[in-house]
Amino acid sequence: MAAIAALAKAQGWRVSGSDAGVYPPMSDYLQGLGIEIAPYAAANLEPKPDLCLIGNAMSRGHIEVEAILDRGLAYTSGPAFVGDYLLPGRDAWVVAGTHGKTSTASLLAFVLDQAGLMPGFLIGGVPEDFAGGARLGRDGAPFVLEGDEYDTAFFDKRSKFLHYHARTLIINNIEYDHADIFPDLAAIQQQFHHLIRTVPASGCLIANADDANVSETLARGCWTPVTYFARYPHSDARWQWQPLRDDGSAFRLYRDGEVVMKIKWQMIGVHHIGNACAVAAAAAQAGVALTDIAAALQRFGGVRRRMTLVGEACGVKVFDDFAHHPTAIRAMVAAAHAQLRGQTASGRLWVVVEPRSNTMRSRIHQQRLPDCFAGADRVVFAAPTKRNLPDDALLDVDWVCRQIGSHATAFHDTASIVSHIVADVAPGDHLLVLSNGGFEDIHHRLLDAVAAELAEP
Repeated sequence: MAAIAALAKAQGWRVSGSDAGVYPPMSDYLQGLGIEIAPYAAANLEPKPDLCLIGNAMSRGHIEVEAILDRGLAYTSGPAFVGDYLLPGRDAWVVAGTHGKTSTASLLAFVLDQAGLMPGFLIGGVPEDFAGGARLGRDGAPFVLEGDEYDTAFFDKRSKFLHYHARTLIINNIEYDHADIFPDLAAIQQQFHHLIRTVPASGCLIANADDANVSETLARGCWTPVTYFARYPHSDARWQWQPLRDDGSAFRLYRDGEVVMKIKWQMIGVHHIGNACAVAAAAAQAGVALTDIAAALQRFGGVRRRMTLVGEACGVKVFDDFAHHPTAIRAMVAAAHAQLRGQTASGRLWVVVEPRSNTMRSRIHQQRLPDCFAGADRVVFAAPTKRNLPDDALLDVDWVCRQIGSHATAFHDTASIVSHIVADVAPGDHLLVLSNGGFEDIHHRLLDAVAAELAEP
């Protein structure tokens, strides 16, 4: 919502907003834009606004929602505002999928920007190569959007990405997630099918040929030419990718069976190579030169909270990553293990997991989690909060740790996690923290505790 507010401000709207608590860095970001934010109150709706944007965290009974409805004020959702007010006259390039949306959309925006197209974008993270996650870009230039399948608002249960009217669509993968709104995988596929139906025949669809759920969804009906990408070797996909290093820091891309790029870049994780292949296919389809695509891939700075080094203390490195689904966790653990093995023979990999999302707090993926930590020397789980889940539906982290082995432990508070790690950590170790929230600033708490414990007297 802050990114949408920034785009509205850039378009010429006078923007103000409400939230329960805004703090740095977002408060500084909004203040710098001249956007005032106040605690929720009906008085915030005076003077009468021309339009109210209601975030999908809001529901009936909320003080401002009720005031908007009682006063008959004009209202819409954030995604609908983007589709109705920001995208007309622009070609929307939408990146969709259960995993990799933020990284792929950031990379796509960077490739188009480096090619001189000056795209606009709306991305749910912070690309390191741009000042923030949103900008209008040049009039008439492509507009890159992270296409979220989550629902739009309490009054609109369609997926957000349906409001963006994609002309170029990338579908990276489809898995079961968001158990709080989707009963099963079929319900998620139905939303992706609706999305596919909105892409014009003159548009472009880039799809992962390695993902059976994507293929099954496309088989329901597609009216747009499809370009497939897949891991090399694949019998049918036009674009293919091949890692050259176990940590994903070097790779080849093939088109029509011929090597068209050999890349070394800053990204860590083999899964990111598939993202790069999808971006290359989409950009090339739009006429961007292969040499320009390759140069941009090699310069790409990544995305904040994607295997980001937070700091180092006494030879111990602490990394932060947003992974919060078994597939993403497995990929990041494998990437971190490969990176560590390439740097040192003695350091250990610690993986610290906060099950925070509605799906991860539940037992939906409980059976899959124990297999996600191959290569981790130590695994630490934080106990999930109940938040309206009955005990028999809450993730059993003790069970998960028993299945992983004696090197896995669960704790019920962050202070105990920090104490446990600091008691055994050693110079050369890597600490990988996986959470889609703030995790009570555990990253800096770990760094401070390690510095105090391991510092020479």
